[in-house]
Amino acid sequence: MTYRREWLTKDIVAGVVLTTLLVPQGMAYAELAGLPAITGLYTSILCLLGYAVCGPSRILVLGPDSSLGPMIAATVLPLVAADGDPDRAVALASMLALMVAAIMILASMARLGYVAELISKPTMIGYMNGLAVTILISQLPKLLGFKVDADGLIDECVAVAEGLADGKAVGAAVAIGCGGIVLILALQRWLPRVPAVLVMVVLAIGTVVVFDLGDHGVALVGVLPEGFPPLTIPHVAFDDFGPLLAGALGIAVVSLADTISNASAFASRTGQEIRGNQEMAGVGAANLAAGLFQGFPVSTSGSRTAVAERAGARTQLTGVVGAALIVLMLVLVPGLFRHLPQPALAAVVITASLSLADVPGTVRLWRQRRIEFLLCVAAFLGVALVGVLQGIAVAVALSVLNVFRRVWRPYGTVLGRVEGLPGYHDLRSYPGAEQIPGMVIYRFDAPLIFANAKTFRDEVTRLSRSDRAPVWIVVAAEPMTDVDTTAADVLETLDESLNSRGVHLVFAELKDPVRRKIERYELTRTIDERHLFPTLEAAVAAFRDRVGGENGTADPTGPPGAR
Repeated sequence: MTYRREWLTKDIVAGVVLTTLLVPQGMAYAELAGLPAITGLYTSILCLLGYAVCGPSRILVLGPDSSLGPMIAATVLPLVAADGDPDRAVALASMLALMVAAIMILASMARLGYVAELISKPTMIGYMNGLAVTILISQLPKLLGFKVDADGLIDECVAVAEGLADGKAVGAAVAIGCGGIVLILALQRWLPRVPAVLVMVVLAIGTVVVFDLGDHGVALVGVLPEGFPPLTIPHVAFDDFGPLLAGALGIAVVSLADTISNASAFASRTGQEIRGNQEMAGVGAANLAAGLFQGFPVSTSGSRTAVAERAGARTQLTGVVGAALIVLMLVLVPGLFRHLPQPALAAVVITASLSLADVPGTVRLWRQRRIEFLLCVAAFLGVALVGVLQGIAVAVALSVLNVFRRVWRPYGTVLGRVEGLPGYHDLRSYPGAEQIPGMVIYRFDAPLIFANAKTFRDEVTRLSRSDRAPVWIVVAAEPMTDVDTTAADVLETLDESLNSRGVHLVFAELKDPVRRKIERYELTRTIDERHLFPTLEAAVAAFRDRVGGENGTADPTGPPGAR
């Protein structure tokens, strides 16, 4: 891509606007991950530079993310010593970022972009709903001005309730936190072009300074470390690699799904094409850069990308400008946010968590498909009750099981002719459809594999013993995209059983790859090659020809034209 001179001003302006969002969100999401606020700024700087060099998208913005924060905390905090050593937590988080980078880059080389599709939309909705509730509850103590010692959503709810009952809440903290939430939501709703987070942060800092709230129980961010972080290879104990790898795999799946989703949405607006494997490499490079400079795992951000787009961003120079401005802030004015109250950061995180929840989508699932609504609820409960990392495993498992369920018990139906409509149609939709005497046309809407072969066998056997007493059972095989070896054995036994009773198994519309498999399995030893037809019409014509018409008496297993 050739850079155009007229883009420069727009990219610089967009970078300045983006920075106003990157700084408070970076600090807030770092604390959500259980890390010092400064690491959020380090992460923002390096991931923006890493993606600008290696990422394919023109304006996609990466950074600390609200959906990854709880996953990072769930991975890192159990490994931190009882004293909560922040340096050890940072080292573990940085190693986690490096592991996510390695997974992303290797997956990109292996062209595994389709892994993002392992999570279906209903289970992703449930997972994100659970994540939203988990984040909201985890931020309540900070919003209310006290701390709790609890593990898990239920325990945290109980601890928050007990803290409120014991009068631990700090009035000034509650006012800043709740006021911040209301202000952000109101500005986003009625003045979407106004930088809501920046306005809230500035007002919160001003309130703290004017009323000296730091001396009235309101926790503050304090002075940030000065300067740029050095290149650091994180030191991690060997025993920690197992838990870190498990967390990195979950983070990589969520980050990949988020990246492909955001990239698709914004590429459709700009006319770009999605290159999933290159996106993985770009996100991997961003995580690699962050992990080498005391950062933590990152993903794409729909909200920050939208801000950059609205501000006129044209290229990744926008992110480079944002990174440069954060560096200047750390070098020149590290004390800029020393009066920023912690409840304000909690407000930033809580409003972000609300955007993760999809209540309308959940209601739509309830109305449209109850089984997928139940999958959504199960994924929600997996996150809320079992844990964030375990929740992503639950979401993936539920998605895979739902696919298996559909293959295990696929839709099957008998077909017939409907006057005035070409082709053959489902008798359940057209009960009056005409069937040919001596023939049943059966459609099986799935690949024929080990999981459903016996279902197919049982249904065909039932049809062969029906009152219609068919001579041919014609399988409309167009939906069959595969036949595995287990199913082939079942077909051989079924055909022999049917033949012994004078019933013949016939296939129509078999796809060429599937027919080649049947020939390779040597199924044509029992299933006569003359019983494999290219179309249903050909099968019906052959049947009528072989029986000498609907009232004929010829052997339907004989050659064409036989009487």
